[in-house]
Amino acid sequence: MKALKKIEEVLSEEKRRIADMTPPQDFEARMRSALDAKPSRKSKRKNPYIMMAAAGVLCFMLISYNYNAFAYYGKKIFGYEEIMTGTMKDLNEKGMGQIIERKTTLIDGTELIIDGIMTDANQLVMYYTLSNPQGIADSLDYVFISDKITGFLTNAHGGGSMELLNDEGTEIKGTMYFDPVSPFAKKLTLHFWQGQEYQEGSITFPYDPNKAMQTQIKQSIKETVKVDKGTVTFKTITATPTSTVIEGKMDVDNFDRIRFGFEGVKLIANGNTIDNIGYGVRSAFNGSKFDLRFDGLPEELHSLQLVVNEFVGYEKLEEQIPIAEDTHHDLEGNDLWIKRIAATERGIEITIETDENLLLDGVSIQNGDNVTPIKTTIGQKLNKKTDKLTSERTMVFETKSMPEYLLIKGIHYVKEYNQKIEIPVD
Repeated sequence: MKALKKIEEVLSEEKRRIADMTPPQDFEARMRSALDAKPSRKSKRKNPYIMMAAAGVLCFMLISYNYNAFAYYGKKIFGYEEIMTGTMKDLNEKGMGQIIERKTTLIDGTELIIDGIMTDANQLVMYYTLSNPQGIADSLDYVFISDKITGFLTNAHGGGSMELLNDEGTEIKGTMYFDPVSPFAKKLTLHFWQGQEYQEGSITFPYDPNKAMQTQIKQSIKETVKVDKGTVTFKTITATPTSTVIEGKMDVDNFDRIRFGFEGVKLIANGNTIDNIGYGVRSAFNGSKFDLRFDGLPEELHSLQLVVNEFVGYEKLEEQIPIAEDTHHDLEGNDLWIKRIAATERGIEITIETDENLLLDGVSIQNGDNVTPIKTTIGQKLNKKTDKLTSERTMVFETKSMPEYLLIKGIHYVKEYNQKIEIPVD
């Protein structure tokens, strides 16, 4: 009941705010000019009460949009040019941010200032300063961790950050990324942890939901791509000025067997690749849910494609490889080097090197009729070669007999699929 009463109070306050609004001075002239330019056409007779209500809603939408544009025109967030992406720089130049300038002091004397935010239906981006004349380079690497933002109908968790320390080591300029916040919230609270004991702290600041940027595209995709070990379904796309989010679900048995994720999934707008910001995967009933995050789309959008260039694949091999040190083997176009073989207290150890995103499946060693499956893998490290990264690791087999052959049933690897999905933009 308290929550319902609170919602009713918020809606009543919004109703009073709308009633007090004053449209721009040239609003009537612009509306009249637009109506005069519209060619007339015949239509069916409409219910006059429905028409009056629709006109009222349209008028409110136009007044609200223009009012907001005038309200925050020219409010730039200064001092963050070096850590803003190209999209964020453009939005900042257009005055799409909200100036906050709220501060608090952390337990070590460092001053935290929330300078400004940008919000839309995909995320909240916070711009903050950490300042301490005594220096913050040594202490704040581990004593200031953002947690979440809360408010009315809001519980937005953090999703990454970026920081830049000045040459003197006394000031950090940073950005934090959070889930979107409620359009009904008027105050927001940043929660964080500080100090070696990770003491909880918070700072509350005002929020104007009317200054949130408008969504450009929100529509269904509902396209499924079949991969070797399951399916990936792209369900929706939501494009806002700050980012583009594609949500979906997948049921892929070997998705986490290599560290490749969704790196091979590209978003193409007007023939150009949109920068990939990152992705998230969470467990769900009958598979997993995911969201792919890309940069904002061009203002003039003519074509939009989602392309699955590469994804995790699986190849059945049933290979029997003679074991010898310093030898190279080709596994369906993937490299395998056998580097060292040794008998140790743990058993037989074979050190191999492969492409970074290649995992051997069903590995055993054979000596005569005796077959010994792999027990564990140790000592993994990445090596940088001229044209790629490779993974070196040592396989341990619980036997004392030197093997003749390395048996490999299959491989998990990065496979080309080249599946293209057209997304309508009309």
